[in-house]
Amino acid sequence: MARYRDSLCRLCRREGEKLFLKGDRCFTDKCAFERRKYAPGQHGSGRSKISDYGLQLREKQKVKRIYGVLERQFRKYFAEAQKRKGVTGELLLQFLEMRLDNIVYRLGFASNRRQARQLVNHGHILVNGRKVNIPSYRVRVGEQIEVREASRSIPFVQESIAKIENRGLAEWLELDPDNFRGKVVSMPSREQIPLTVKENLIVELYSK
Repeated sequence: MARYRDSLCRLCRREGEKLFLKGDRCFTDKCAFERRKYAPGQHGSGRSKISDYGLQLREKQKVKRIYGVLERQFRKYFAEAQKRKGVTGELLLQFLEMRLDNIVYRLGFASNRRQARQLVNHGHILVNGRKVNIPSYRVRVGEQIEVREASRSIPFVQESIAKIENRGLAEWLELDPDNFRGKVVSMPSREQIPLTVKENLIVELYSK
C-alpha cells in the first residue's frame, strides 16, 4: 500500500498549523513549524489569497494528514457517512476516530498515530483478546484494546503511556494504564473530538 515517506513537518507547514504528527516533538523547540511558519517550497512565504475551493481542499487535506489516510480510503469513509442518517461531517470524523490505530494513539500506547499504526501492523495490539493487525479496523463500542503482554516492555510504549496524564484521555474511552488496557465506552460526539477543522467544508467539496 502507498505511504507518505517525506518529511512530516512539511505537512504541518503546508496546512499552516500544527497537526501534531510527531507527538511530543511537536511541543518542543525542535518543531520545524515553529521555526518556519510558512508553506514549504520556493514560493511558500509569498502565497496569494486562497479561493473558496482552496479552503475546502485544504480542510480535506488537513483531516487526511492528521489521520494518515490516503484519498481513496478517505472517499470511502465519506461515501459511507453520506449514506448514514445524521450530520455527514460529524459521522466522517467519528469513523476516523474509531480506527484502531487512532484509538491506540488516544489511549496513550503511542505518542502519535504513525507510531500507533506500527504497533498494530506488527501485531502488538489485541482487541477483545485477539490479535488484530489492521490499522483501519473499526473498533466498536464495548470492545477492549490492550498491548500484548510480551510487548509491554517496548520503551516507547512505556514512555508514551507514562505521559497520558499530561496529554489527557478522551471522555469516550476508559484506560487501565497498569495493565496497558483500554475500552471504548461510547461513540465520540463532535465536541469530544479535539480537532480544529471545519468538516462542513469537506462535505461541500465532495458534494460538488
